[in-house]
Amino acid sequence: MATVKVSEAEKVYILHGIRDDLRVDGRSCEDYRHMEVETDVVSNTDGSAKVSLGHTVVLVGIKAEIGKPRPMVPNEGYMEFFVDCSANATPEFEGRGGEELGMELSNTLYKVFNNKNSVDLKSLCISAGEHCWVLYVDVLLLQCDGNLYDAISIAIKAALFNTKIPRVHISADDEGGKEIELSDDPYDCMRLNVENVPCIVTLCKVGHRHVVDATLQEKACSVASLIISVTHKGTVTCTRKVGGGSLDPESVFEMTEAGKRVGRALHAPLMKLLQQEESLGKKKQKVGFLG
Repeated sequence: MATVKVSEAEKVYILHGIRDDLRVDGRSCEDYRHMEVETDVVSNTDGSAKVSLGHTVVLVGIKAEIGKPRPMVPNEGYMEFFVDCSANATPEFEGRGGEELGMELSNTLYKVFNNKNSVDLKSLCISAGEHCWVLYVDVLLLQCDGNLYDAISIAIKAALFNTKIPRVHISADDEGGKEIELSDDPYDCMRLNVENVPCIVTLCKVGHRHVVDATLQEKACSVASLIISVTHKGTVTCTRKVGGGSLDPESVFEMTEAGKRVGRALHAPLMKLLQQEESLGKKKQKVGFLG
């Protein structure tokens, strides 16, 4: 994870501000920074999205390919995650510096998203036990200024909303086997229901309080963080504690309740934004990840 050095005087200033519910950039403890979401930014994918959260910028591309279902769940498709920590995001990612973080992010994303409560995996099944759709989710970190989990989860939800999977037509061949044909019509496609796809809310314990969407400076003052994935109904689907410090049960309860409150409030404006952008069609002005 990208880190910054903060002096003792700066730490005291940040701690006192958070104690009084007034952070350095003027936000309250449960406010996000300015966020920008754009979908359909990568042409050679089935779905893509770019999210800017403060100075953290994340690009997500999704490719759908036909694969074989896993033996334990023969009537479901599945998702694979890969996170690339670009050296452009921070010099700490040069060489193999970002590999450990990329693996940690991938494992957490797999737990949060690759389950039947988040995505309707049965809709990805083509023929039980034989063929299914596999969604390869590639995440690229372009800039890093804290709160990666939240930005990535929002980008994944937006990219899944944007994903168009070709319709599959199965017919019998001369030898009695199954023949798979994909529709050439770009409008003859299957869309995923992303209503239950959770968003991740990261809460950092700073002093005796906790903050949402911590900057790198605030992260440097934090002893531990709690990562919570929350659905649009406020249901917690996954929790994970990160950081070297400890959290007492009362803090965990307070942070969980705050995460549920913030996460539930995040879904409605995000879905409204995605639907508005979708309704623009070809009139949508593309900015792109180099914009």
